[in-house]
Amino acid sequence: MVELKTEASIDAMYAAGQVVGQALSAVRKAADVGVSLLELDEVAREVLRAAGATSPFLGYRPSFAPTPFPAVICASVNDAIVHGIPTGYRLRDGDLVSIDCGALLDGWAGDSAISFVVGRARPEDVRLVDTAELALAAGIAAAVAGNRIGDIAHAVGRVCRTAGYGVPQDFGGHGIGRRMHEDPSVPNEGRPGRGFALRPGLVLAIEPMLIGGGRDDYYEAPDGWTLRTSDGSRAAHAEHTVAITEQGPRVLTARVPA
Repeated sequence: MVELKTEASIDAMYAAGQVVGQALSAVRKAADVGVSLLELDEVAREVLRAAGATSPFLGYRPSFAPTPFPAVICASVNDAIVHGIPTGYRLRDGDLVSIDCGALLDGWAGDSAISFVVGRARPEDVRLVDTAELALAAGIAAAVAGNRIGDIAHAVGRVCRTAGYGVPQDFGGHGIGRRMHEDPSVPNEGRPGRGFALRPGLVLAIEPMLIGGGRDDYYEAPDGWTLRTSDGSRAAHAEHTVAITEQGPRVLTARVPA
């Protein structure tokens, strides 16, 4: 069932989204060569604690997962597309890192993701990350009342495909509200004019996932969570929580410098 949120509910989700934005900014600032993924997870935990928020990631166990998720961020490095579990791995010069983070505050959820390179960046990695952000911006621009889910999916997919990147077909965005994952699903590729109609009060997590090698296939790592590119190429992930309003799309997880 799809729930349309009131203006007051969207304002409450904005508060949760700001915590997510602060956590991602803090993690991005802390990320450097030699810093471990577990240390980055602790940075995000501290931001959540200081805000009086909790994590929708910690302990989350969807049907496909063999174990509950053990962290408050997903930390996916290089060929990991999404759902990477933070470990003691220490970042190396040139690593491409995707961080996904969520927050629950006063009963409402926010969800967002960023990708970046630690140290010296290869031009192809900069292009991949920039294209993920462009795809996200295109999806947000299509998130207007009167459009349909397919319009968002088409906008995202067109940017990814035009740039020559792969798009994992079984994962994408989703509705969000009282829970992190709600209906409807938001694919990263689709036909315009199709799917659920966008109405004011609908809140979506739009999240392009790009595979640098151009192929769509991936595999699940032995941890049962991390998705990795089948060809070993690098991946990038970008995400915002966005509300459909009469005035246009409202980004609820805008990031501010830490």
